[in-house]
Amino acid sequence: MKKKQWWGSVPLYFLIGLLFFISVAVVVYIYPREGKFKYEYQKGKPWMNGNLIAPWDFPIRKNQTEIERERDSLIKAFRPIFDLDTTVYHSELSRFNSYYDNLVAENSRSGTSINSGDYENVRRWMNSILDTLYHKGVLEFNDFTEELRSQKKNILLVRGNLAEEVTISRLLSPRDAYEFVKSLKMKLPGNSRGEVGLGLFDFVEKVSLESFVKPNVAYDEATTTASRNAMLEGMSVSRGVVQQGELVISRGEIVNDFLFRILESMRYEYGIRVGSYNAWLLILGNFLIVSACYLILFLFLYNFRREVLDSFQKTLFIVILILLFVIVARVVSRVPEVSVYLIPFAVIPVIIRTFYDPRLALFILLVTMMITAFFIPNAFEFVFLNFLGGVVVIFTLTNTYRRGKLFFSSSMVFVTLSVVWFGIAITQERELGSVDYMTFAWFAGNSALILLSYPLIFLFEKGFGFLSDATLFELSDTNQPLLRRLAEEAPGSFQHSMQVANLAEDAARAIGANPLLIRAGALYHDIGKVAQSEFFTENQPDSFNPHDITEPDESARLIISHIEKGVELARKENLPEQIIDFIRTHQGTTKAYYFYRKFKDRYPGKEVDPAIFSYPGPKPFSRETALLMMVDSVEAASRSLGEYSEETIRNLVETVIDHQVQEDQFTEAPVTFRDITEVKNALVRRLNTIYHARIAYPKKEDEDQEEKKKSKSGKKG
Repeated sequence: MKKKQWWGSVPLYFLIGLLFFISVAVVVYIYPREGKFKYEYQKGKPWMNGNLIAPWDFPIRKNQTEIERERDSLIKAFRPIFDLDTTVYHSELSRFNSYYDNLVAENSRSGTSINSGDYENVRRWMNSILDTLYHKGVLEFNDFTEELRSQKKNILLVRGNLAEEVTISRLLSPRDAYEFVKSLKMKLPGNSRGEVGLGLFDFVEKVSLESFVKPNVAYDEATTTASRNAMLEGMSVSRGVVQQGELVISRGEIVNDFLFRILESMRYEYGIRVGSYNAWLLILGNFLIVSACYLILFLFLYNFRREVLDSFQKTLFIVILILLFVIVARVVSRVPEVSVYLIPFAVIPVIIRTFYDPRLALFILLVTMMITAFFIPNAFEFVFLNFLGGVVVIFTLTNTYRRGKLFFSSSMVFVTLSVVWFGIAITQERELGSVDYMTFAWFAGNSALILLSYPLIFLFEKGFGFLSDATLFELSDTNQPLLRRLAEEAPGSFQHSMQVANLAEDAARAIGANPLLIRAGALYHDIGKVAQSEFFTENQPDSFNPHDITEPDESARLIISHIEKGVELARKENLPEQIIDFIRTHQGTTKAYYFYRKFKDRYPGKEVDPAIFSYPGPKPFSRETALLMMVDSVEAASRSLGEYSEETIRNLVETVIDHQVQEDQFTEAPVTFRDITEVKNALVRRLNTIYHARIAYPKKEDEDQEEKKKSKSGKKG
């Protein structure tokens, strides 16, 4: 049923057109500003265009593999920069000499026999140790320096204005420096006669030379980073130059590795030159291209899926889904380290198929591919692979509510992309060693990301008010609060609803309707009967009927009110609007004929108001709601049959449904006469099975008489 939306009196198609225009503008805005190279080519295939002449000079760019290899080589050869701080030595030496003077004065007051010459000899020895120590260099301790030491890396050591490459293991760690000073301190050289007194040894032991050991070599991160960046920026990305007027490639010539690199370089140069010189023409061209894609989408929806185009919400969902993937593809295409094959375009048919049908899912995927291909390298290969991946998902993912199905589809997408791409790669490279096997990892990531379909489906379902198969399965669980209440308070109505659900699901498959949706709708269509359930025939005991003591018009009001009460209960329990539609429409605008005739018979002279005995409607407006109306009436009527045979069941089905057709109950639903015929046949088959209708076998007496007749005729012959 069409409801009044927030946009009020604004024409729907004006809003749809505005939505499409905004979407086109967004796509054009994110499109690259570089020109589009007008030639298509593939490595290993013949050049199908005419002779190509270089229109200007351009450098031959290295391919990404070469650039990465050279970049890695430079980084590997690059040495981190460490600074040797000479001020540390002078500072510690000055501090030590002051300390030593105080120590000598204190020791002299104690009355030792050490002369001043020996004191100076010890000072000079201690100073030489510090000089040697700080000249070798004491390295600061941290995780980075320890890692370099464990790997025995070379570093660039800067002493003032001089830099030299040294092995980091040559430098002393703080612990090594401490042991170095401690071991040298006691190797004190003798006096002029080569003698060292015992008193002098005792004094030397008191000297705490180790306290003046400090790191004087530190990692210069800022200089290292700046130097490495300058080195990488200075790395050449080209190798050779093509001169203006030079023949690039001839018609029919095979595009080998070298020619492919030249063509890629020319394409890159073409994009920069055309994009900068004709920016407005480029934007206009992009606008026309993207508009054409959206126009195709609009025409498809207009001709084949009008119900989608007639809903702003549904159209907005499709436009947002397309924009989402185009934007993601544009962002990824600008990151050289990430392949566009990581983007799980197969998610598009998964999501669309969940809420609509496979044909629309495939068409939306194709439109998204066409829009995206204009800024993706190797556009044909990109579209071809993702198209196959989408088709595989559509064929393999028959039920999104079964989690194993999505895992299987994801695996099949990985296999399909890998096999087809490998076939393309070996035709281009002509040797297995040149195939970029890293692409298989991107395909694996692509397949893994397809599993994100479940949370995306949930988000779109809640955001746009859709119903997925998983939600319908949850709603069809008879342990749901409303269904439990119906089973407890109106058991006859619950059994009727279960029977209707089974019949409707079978009939839905016969005409291609949604069996899960109609099953859920059938289970809830009579929940309003929980209020005053005793007024409904299926819940009444054989001994008492409250309608016998109730006026016909009041009885009709009570029966009809189960529609309104059912809607109230459903809204209170936050049932989806699509399920509430079944409650509102399953009786359409028909009359409670039993009480209508009863009123006329009881009051023959009184004028009857038909509105009192009519259901409020609306009429069914979808295939599923129309189907439920047919099945509901047939199932209820089938309980009153006196004899169950194929003939009586078929007559019942024909009578009930034909009466609904005559009352114009299906004029707003997209059902055909063929659909109605298929529904009738499905109901007859299923009711025959339920009631075990059989053919009429001849009685025993008839069989005996027939045998006697045959016997007599045989004797006469």
